[in-house]
Amino acid sequence: MNRTTFIISLFLQLYFLQNIQAQNKSADKSPKQVLRILTYNIHHGNPPSKPDLIDLDAIARVIKDSKADLVALQEVERGANRSGGVDEAKILGEKTGLHYQFFKAIDHDGGDYGIAILSRYKFDDVKLVPLPQEITAEKRVLGYFTVKVGKQQFILANTHLDATRTHENRIVQMKSILKEFENAALPVILCGDLNSTPGSEAISLLDKEFKRTCIENCGFTSPQINPRNTIDFIATKNVKWTLSEHKVIEETYASDHRPVLATFNIGK
Repeated sequence: MNRTTFIISLFLQLYFLQNIQAQNKSADKSPKQVLRILTYNIHHGNPPSKPDLIDLDAIARVIKDSKADLVALQEVERGANRSGGVDEAKILGEKTGLHYQFFKAIDHDGGDYGIAILSRYKFDDVKLVPLPQEITAEKRVLGYFTVKVGKQQFILANTHLDATRTHENRIVQMKSILKEFENAALPVILCGDLNSTPGSEAISLLDKEFKRTCIENCGFTSPQINPRNTIDFIATKNVKWTLSEHKVIEETYASDHRPVLATFNIGK
């Protein structure tokens, strides 16, 4: 190999090495996986301004516009007369292109009433947990499953706590939920209508084990017009991801609650 050929060969090797290093640096800076979580009490698909209408298209629009990957829904019906005998979770799953899971709480109006989760990703280890009561009221449940997004595996949980005026049921129900995840090894995201405001005993209990996605100046979620209460929450346990956004979506038609969206950067 003559001197000129050697120099050209060395130059090409250095050129390709620099390209590889640049590509590696670019890969290191590639965007992290974004995960959007939505919690939404859908009022069985009934817009408050239209008492006799079930408008699941409106609920589906809110979900699609949010670009949520996982959606915790409360006040969902399956086969109930007042909502036309349909499976609302199934229909919303079809309209949004998401997988769905319904969790029954009670019999209602010829069908079932409870909560649901929609997911962009397949899930397993589905569990339904009845929640306790101190005073007789409408039965409530906790529903959750395990989901994997990229390399990240976690639990997505949903609940709707008791709505009676006194706090006894919400307190024992929150204690039951915390007990359920007491020894959880995986990250847990808990969503729901907790019918409790910050500073109440139920939320104070939650704060001992979970971290809410917003603590101060979070925005009111109920009622949908001129809201004055924050009762819908997303909270995490064992989660080390970066929270990039928490917001209450200013939706005033589809339900009597406003939806809450949390966005996380969860790594690759």
